[in-house]
Amino acid sequence: MPNIKSAIKRVELTRVRTLRNKAIKSSVKTAIKKFQTGLNQGEGDTAASLRQALSAIDKAVTKGVLHPNTAARKKSGLQRQFNKTSA
Repeated sequence: MPNIKSAIKRVELTRVRTLRNKAIKSSVKTAIKKFQTGLNQGEGDTAASLRQALSAIDKAVTKGVLHPNTAARKKSGLQRQFNKTSA
């Protein structure tokens, strides 16, 4: 446990940011899973769930949780899956 006031503050900020990042990553993963399960089962509006997943990924990049290249790779893969099943 840190003794210095600034170090104590850094620990607290790190804890808060870690929780926030974990929540954002979890919501991205959930959106991706919803899209993929809808795609595999052939039910629901897959285009809408794809839009939600892409939006969640973009928001994670905006907040600095995901690296832009990681987001591009994920978005590209999701779009490729969507195109393969709809074609």
